[in-house]
Amino acid sequence: MIHPTAIVDSKAEIDTDVEIGPYSVIRDHVSVGSGTVIGSHVMVDRYVSIGPECHLFQYASVGTPPQAVKFKGEKTFVKIGRGTVVREFTTINRGTDFGTGVTEIGEENLLMAYSHVAHDCQTGRKVILANNATLAGHITIGDHVTVGGLVAIHQFVRIGEYAYVGGKSGVPKDIPPYVIATGDRARLYGLNRVGLKRHGFPETTVNELKKVYRIFFRIGITLNEAIERALAEVDHLPEVINFINFIKSSQRGITR
Repeated sequence: MIHPTAIVDSKAEIDTDVEIGPYSVIRDHVSVGSGTVIGSHVMVDRYVSIGPECHLFQYASVGTPPQAVKFKGEKTFVKIGRGTVVREFTTINRGTDFGTGVTEIGEENLLMAYSHVAHDCQTGRKVILANNATLAGHITIGDHVTVGGLVAIHQFVRIGEYAYVGGKSGVPKDIPPYVIATGDRARLYGLNRVGLKRHGFPETTVNELKKVYRIFFRIGITLNEAIERALAEVDHLPEVINFINFIKSSQRGITR
C-alpha cells in the first residue's frame, strides 16, 4: 500500500503489508519490515533498517546525517527495532565513524513528538522518550527507561534499566538503574518504586535495592567504600550486582 505520491527508491527493500503515505520519501539502501506503517511526509534517508510492525507518523525524519562537524558523509546506519513508534517531527540521525557507526533504537520504543536521537545513541527495549526529549550523541539508555518531556541528556551519558528521568531535567552524568532523577542539573530522589512495582519486581528485591541505594547515596562515604560495603552487606541479587557494576563502570561520573 504505497501512495502514488510517495517516492520510493528502487534500491529500497519494502516487505509485505507495508503502508507508505502521501509525499513520503524512502531513499536507497533502506529496508522496511512487514506490517510497518509510514505516514505522510516522512523522510527515511539512506542506510536505515526499520523492523516489522513499526509506525512512523507524519513529518518524522529518520537516517539523516548526524549534526556533527567531524562527519564527512561516511557510510553509517540507523536501526529501529520491532514495534517501535516514532511520533510527529521526531528526528533520528545516523551514526558516525568516530562512534559506533550506528544509531540503534530498540524494540517497542515510543518516541513522542519532537524528540531527538543524535548519532551513535543506543536505546534498549520499551524505552519511552516524551515530547521534546533530546539525546546528544553516544548516549546509552537501558531497557524500560522513561525520559520525561523537555529533558536534555549530555553526550556519552548512560541511563540504567528501569530508571525514570523527570521532565525538564538536564542530565550531565550517568543515572544508575532503578532510580528516579530530576532537576535542572539532575539529582537522585530514591528508587523508582512505582515503576519497579508495575514491572513485577518482588518486594524482597526492592528492599535489597533500597539497602544498596542507601549505602551509595545516603551515608556520605566514597564510591569505593560503598562498593566494598554493598558487596559485604547486601544480598548478591542480579539487580544489586547490576546496580554496583553500572556505577563501577561509569566514565562520566554518577548523578548523586
